[in-house]
Amino acid sequence: MRATLKDVAARAGVSAKTVSNVINGSAIVRPETRARVDAALADLDYVPNLSARGLRNGRSGVIALALPDLATPYSAEMAHAFVEAAHERGWGVQIEETGGKPERETTLLSRARARMVDGLVLNPTVADEFALPDDPAQTPAAVLIGEVEQSRLDQICVDPDRAAYDMATLLISSGHRRIAVVGTAVQTNTFTSLLRTRGYRRALTAAGILLDDRLEIGCDDWTPRGGAAAVSAFLDREPLPEAFFCFTDTLAIGVLSELWRRGIRVPGEVSVAGFDDVAHGEFAAPPLTTVSFDKRVFADDALDVLAARIADRSGPTHVVTVPHRIVERDSTRPR
Repeated sequence: MRATLKDVAARAGVSAKTVSNVINGSAIVRPETRARVDAALADLDYVPNLSARGLRNGRSGVIALALPDLATPYSAEMAHAFVEAAHERGWGVQIEETGGKPERETTLLSRARARMVDGLVLNPTVADEFALPDDPAQTPAAVLIGEVEQSRLDQICVDPDRAAYDMATLLISSGHRRIAVVGTAVQTNTFTSLLRTRGYRRALTAAGILLDDRLEIGCDDWTPRGGAAAVSAFLDREPLPEAFFCFTDTLAIGVLSELWRRGIRVPGEVSVAGFDDVAHGEFAAPPLTTVSFDKRVFADDALDVLAARIADRSGPTHVVTVPHRIVERDSTRPR
C-alpha cells in the first residue's frame, strides 16, 4: 500500500503537520528536521495524493507556464529556471507553447478559471493577445513575463527600453556611429520589438547621431535563419555598418553565420551584439556581447508574485523589474 503522511511522520519522528510543511514549503522547518523528513520520504517512496489534496484545498498543485516558442534557447533556459523554482515550492509545471496564438492563451485562462491549474505564467507578445474577463473577480491567478504594456495582471520583466539604450550606448562609447539594429517589427508589432527599438533610438539621439531608418532591419522571424536572411538582404543593398545590435542572441547567431559566409570578420570589420545572454551566445564564435539578467532570479520573482496572487486575488497588481547588465565579450571592440 502507498505510504501515508502519518507513515512518513512516524518514520521521521515528527508530526504529520511538520511533514506537510516540508512538502508544501508552507512554514519554516529546521534544517535537521527537514533532513529527517526528506530521508523518510525517500525511504518510504512517498507520493503525495494530489487529487485528495485538491479536493481539500481547491488546488491542483500544478501551474502552467506558457512560452511563445519552445524551440528557442531562450525559452529552454527560462523553462528550466521556472521548473526548478516551482519544484522548490512544491508545484508541478505544465509547459505550453502559444506560438503567439490568442486561442491558446484563452484556453489556458479557461483552465485556470476551472481550477485545472492553480495559476498561470504567461509570455504574450502583444497586449491584446488574449481576452481577460470583464469582471476582475473572474480573472484567474496569473503573472505575465516579458515586455507587454498592460495594467490588469501582475508582471515581471526586464526594462526593454533601458536595456536597449544601454547596449546601444556601449556601442556608441566604443566609437561606433553607423549602428544597425536587427529585429524591428515588420508585421507583428510586438511590444518587445517596439520597446527595444525605442531604447536604441533614444541612445542614438542622446549621442547626437541622426536616426536612419535604413539601419533598422525588419525581421519578425527571431531565429538564426531569420536573422541571417534579414542581414543578407540588408547587405545586398546597403554598405556594411560599424555594428549590428540584434534584439536576441538567437538573431545574433544567425547574423554571425551570414557574416562568416560572406568572409566579413567579427569584430575586425564589424561588431555584433545580442540580447538575453543564452549559453549558445556565450559559446558562439566569437562569444557574443549581450544584455544579461539572472533567469533564476526572474523565475523566483515571478513565482513569488504568483503565489501571493493565488492567496489573494483582490490585491493590487504589481510590476517587478529584474535588473540587467551588459556583458562585453569578443564580438564587439572599440574602433
